[in-house]
Amino acid sequence: MFIEHLRYVGIFAALMAGSAFCQAQAPLTLEHAVSLAQAVDPWLERSRHRQAATAAQSIAAGALPDPIVSLNIANLPLDSFDFGQEPMTQLKVQASQTFPRGDTRKLKRRQLQERGEQQPLMRRDRLANVSVAVSQLWLDAYRHRETIRLINNDRALFEHLVDIAESNYTSGVVRTQQHDLVRAQLELTRLEDRLVLAQQQQEATLAQLGEWLPHVAPQAISLSETLPTMGHEQYTQVPDAVSQTLLSHPKIRTIDQQLAMTRTGIELARQQHKPQWTLNTGYGYRDDDPLGNERSDFFSLGVSFDVPLFPAHRQDQEVRSALALDAALKTEKALALRSMRAIYESTRSRLQRLNQRKTLYEQRLLKEVHDQAQASLTAYTNDAGDFAEVVRARIAELNANIDFLNISVDRLLAITELNYFLPSGGTHSDGAPTP
Repeated sequence: MFIEHLRYVGIFAALMAGSAFCQAQAPLTLEHAVSLAQAVDPWLERSRHRQAATAAQSIAAGALPDPIVSLNIANLPLDSFDFGQEPMTQLKVQASQTFPRGDTRKLKRRQLQERGEQQPLMRRDRLANVSVAVSQLWLDAYRHRETIRLINNDRALFEHLVDIAESNYTSGVVRTQQHDLVRAQLELTRLEDRLVLAQQQQEATLAQLGEWLPHVAPQAISLSETLPTMGHEQYTQVPDAVSQTLLSHPKIRTIDQQLAMTRTGIELARQQHKPQWTLNTGYGYRDDDPLGNERSDFFSLGVSFDVPLFPAHRQDQEVRSALALDAALKTEKALALRSMRAIYESTRSRLQRLNQRKTLYEQRLLKEVHDQAQASLTAYTNDAGDFAEVVRARIAELNANIDFLNISVDRLLAITELNYFLPSGGTHSDGAPTP
């Protein structure tokens, strides 16, 4: 109850924060976007309703079937319809109660409880998936926005280069050819095309992000200026630790819960070899005879049960079916573990290479391309360089800056994907976001 209270407090706080964000249009951080999306995700509410429905079904499954009561008149004479004429005529009241086979009720109740226990695990997996999806969209939107900023900055430089080329071509002071002007204008046009494409991608990404944030209009989303800081030291663990981590992942534990249901189903199928009992009781009332003599009433008691004479055709087949389903789920678990392990290792390897490239760009490459661009421009203004080289150097610097941006974003995307395999942080045991 306390956890549920905290969950509603967390959802209310997130919704209020989302409302305040819409009004003030404060920068939307990655963490805020994820928490908002998790707080308003209708899938989580649907899962809680399904868990409640299954809990109610489990209680019903543990109850005995309703008794059957019948009321009838037996042996009424048709010549007079006189209830007291014949001694066999009687008013009969009968009741019967069926008792299901063996431990069927207990096993059905346990199986439904095990099904309901899947929902908190599925909600935790859903929260992790929402975090990955929203993080990817936020980071892509940030990538497109920063690409637009870099292109706009370089467009001003290229416009300046066009002005320099026109001035030099007109004055004849510095060696400038007509094709230099054409080349400068062409690169400026290409920059404008890249800018339009980046704007198109940004608008599409913000629209997709708005799907997860229904209380925030896509056009009102303003991303924070800096990328979040995410550590990656936890992804250097040894393979055995990775395997142990994956075994406790909600996706795998959901399959474990399905296996528990299947094992209960095996026991349930074996109960079909046991008979089903029905207890019958009856009371027969008789009227006095025509002479006024009292007639004795009747009481009856009986037991009926079915006999599985041909188990090979039904009961044994149900057991074989349950055993086959158990084996299939074990295979599904092994395949899921193999797939998750492969994705984890592949993403971890990609993160290591991205870290290496990020270090290389920060320590050497960005400075070198900038120095090259400055040197080529200085040589050209001193009539000792080629204008085409100036343009190539500026394009190379822009591409290097965009590449560094992509590396920084891709690195965080890789960490976000790896975080999916460690989804325990940030959620309660019932799958509710931590307020």
